[in-house]
Amino acid sequence: MSQQTPSRPAQLRRLIADHTVMMPGAINALTARAIERTGFEAMYLSGAVLANATIGVPDVGLTTLSEAVHHATRCAAVTSIPIISDADTGFGGPENAARTVQEFERAGLAGLHLEDQEFPKRCGHLSGKSLVSEHEFCDKLAAAAAARRDPAFLIIARTDARGVTSYDDAVRRAHLYLKAGADAIFPEALEDAAEFARFARDVPAPLLANMTEFGKTPYLTVDEFAALGYRMVIFPVTLMRVALKAVREALVELKQQRTNKHLLPRMQTRQELYDLLGYDPKR
Repeated sequence: MSQQTPSRPAQLRRLIADHTVMMPGAINALTARAIERTGFEAMYLSGAVLANATIGVPDVGLTTLSEAVHHATRCAAVTSIPIISDADTGFGGPENAARTVQEFERAGLAGLHLEDQEFPKRCGHLSGKSLVSEHEFCDKLAAAAAARRDPAFLIIARTDARGVTSYDDAVRRAHLYLKAGADAIFPEALEDAAEFARFARDVPAPLLANMTEFGKTPYLTVDEFAALGYRMVIFPVTLMRVALKAVREALVELKQQRTNKHLLPRMQTRQELYDLLGYDPKR
């Protein structure tokens, strides 16, 4: 009798129990395929990428639960590795956070993170953020944890307190969030390696590090984050930034040259695309 394949949440828990997991951020279902095809063990869905690349708006809380679920469903449908998604502030109060968990589970995800910002939220590496009370966020986390059908589905609490109140408040909130039902903590916008190391000592729990570009966090490698005590490292916007720079350069050259011939060496070929899609046009 064959063994049943573990659920994606169970797969993710096994991975992070064993080692630090690197998670590139997918832009869409095609890049989700590419992430898995390249050999990554898990991936991430960024709220900023959903807002920017899919909706064409800033990351300021304008996306809806339905849009996030549609995006997640498409990415999960064509891949098999665990996926964690940004769920912003849970799209409302505790009842909304509970429904968010249910919908993301149904979409095929392995986990999500909720953040303690007030709505409308802002990018975690910008100033001008505001926090909800820890009591309000704990109620949201408790509702989210109680709503999951698969007990392995990972509930990650993101705190933005470091950039709003203080480092000590971020640690205090993290402990409260773990007691409320969070499985892991995402301390946003820590500012140097020493601070990451200190947080890992102060909060002995599974931790997620955000290796975003052009923010407050220094450029550390996955191995360096692992040595500091972090089990998940996300690269949320890396692929989108690289892709959009290439798109901009190609558009400028196309307009100037009035032909696409000189761009061919920089393109994915038709066959490479078909290979990624698993499509055989001869069938």
